Amino acid sequence: MTSAQENPVISGWSEPRATALLVLADGTVLEGFGVGAIGMACGEVCFNTAMTGYQEILTDPSYNGQILTFTFPHIGNVGTNEDDTETVNAAASTGACGIVVHAAITEPSNWRKTRHLDAWLKAKGIVGIAGVDTRALTAMIRDHGMPNAIVAHAPDGVFDVAALKAEAAALPSMVGLDLVPHVTGTQRYSWTETPWVWPAGYGQRGPAEYSVVAIDYGIKRNILRLLARSGCEVIVMPPTASADEIMALKPDGVFLSNGPGDPAATGTYAVPVIKAVLASGTPTFGICLGHQMLGLAIGARTMKMKQGHHGANHPVKEHATDKVEIVSMNHGFAVDPATLPGNARETHVSLFDGSNCGIALTDRPAFSVQHHPEASPGPQDSHYLFDRFVSMMAEHKARKAA
Repeated sequence: MTSAQENPVISGWSEPRATALLVLADGTVLEGFGVGAIGMACGEVCFNTAMTGYQEILTDPSYNGQILTFTFPHIGNVGTNEDDTETVNAAASTGACGIVVHAAITEPSNWRKTRHLDAWLKAKGIVGIAGVDTRALTAMIRDHGMPNAIVAHAPDGVFDVAALKAEAAALPSMVGLDLVPHVTGTQRYSWTETPWVWPAGYGQRGPAEYSVVAIDYGIKRNILRLLARSGCEVIVMPPTASADEIMALKPDGVFLSNGPGDPAATGTYAVPVIKAVLASGTPTFGICLGHQMLGLAIGARTMKMKQGHHGANHPVKEHATDKVEIVSMNHGFAVDPATLPGNARETHVSLFDGSNCGIALTDRPAFSVQHHPEASPGPQDSHYLFDRFVSMMAEHKARKAA
C-alpha cells in the first residue's frame, strides 16, 4: 500500500529506510517514517475525516485504545498549544495511543502555537507513522472494518516483523473492553471554566442557577465548559460513584459523559446507577458513551459498528423538526434502534448510514445524542442541546416547587 520513505528528520542515509511500521492483525505491513514517541503502541485502527482540530481529537479520551488515521493529508501545520487539550485528567493516559498520517509534519504556522506537533507527540508518548497511503488504508477500513494493529517507531529501522505480526494478531477485540478506568479519575471535583472567547480566552462561570452532576466516563473539557456557560454548577463524579452518592448532592440534573470502549462492558457497573437516577425523575442528558449507557439502562442493546463514525462533517437529522445538523462524531458502537422500548423514541438519525443518533424518554425527563454537540473541534449546530437540558431542569424545578 505504500513504500518506505526517507526520514526527513534524520539525514545522511544513502537509501530510503523505513523507521516506522503499521502492522495490521491480518499480517499486512505498511512502511513509513516515524514521528512522535519511539516505541510501539497497540490498538484498533480508525480514521477521522476532520480537516482541523487534530490536537483536540488526539486528546479526546473516547479514542483511548485506538490508533488514529487522519484522512486529511496535512496534519501538524498549526502546531500545538496549551489550551486545545480535551483530556481533563492529566494523570490518565491520553486519548489516541497512535497516529497515522500521510505527509511529513511541517514547521507550524499559527499565532497560538507553543510546540511542534512532533515534540508534543513525544511528550505525550504517542507513537506515530507518516508517509502512509491513508486513502488506501481508509478504503480498506470502509470495506473490511476497523482492524487491530501495532504502530512501531524505531529510528534505526530495525524491527522484528514476525514478532509484531504475531502480537498484532493476538490483540483482543474492542468488544468486551471496559476502557473507562484508563481515562478517568477517582476523585470528585468542581468545574467553573467557560468556553474560549476572542480575545479574552477562557472565562469563569458567574452565579449558577442549576446544579449538575456530571458522571465522568472520559469527559471532554468543552462539554464541561458549555455546561458552566449554561449557568450550571458542575460537580464531576467518577464513573464508580454510587447512585446514593450522586443523589445526596441533590442535583437538578445528571449528565452522562462520553468515553471509550464497549458500552456493554462499562454498563456492568454504570447501568444500575443510571437506572436509579432515572427512577428518581432527575433530568438526565447523555452524550456519546453516555447516550449508549442511557440506551442500555432502559433495556436497549448496543452493537459494534463496522467502521464507526469519526469526523467533524457528519449530517444528522432531528426527526421532530426535519432539521439537518452537521456534527462531530466519534464512536465505534451504536444503540440498536430496533431494541428501544416503548417508552423511548428515536430523536436523531445519521444521514450517512441511518444509524441511531439520539433518543428521548416519554415518561422521564431524559434524552441523549450519539454525536458531540460540544464540537471541539467541529461545527456548533448542536449547541442548542445544552439549552434543552437547562430548560428540562427549569421545568423540573418549577414542578417540584409548585
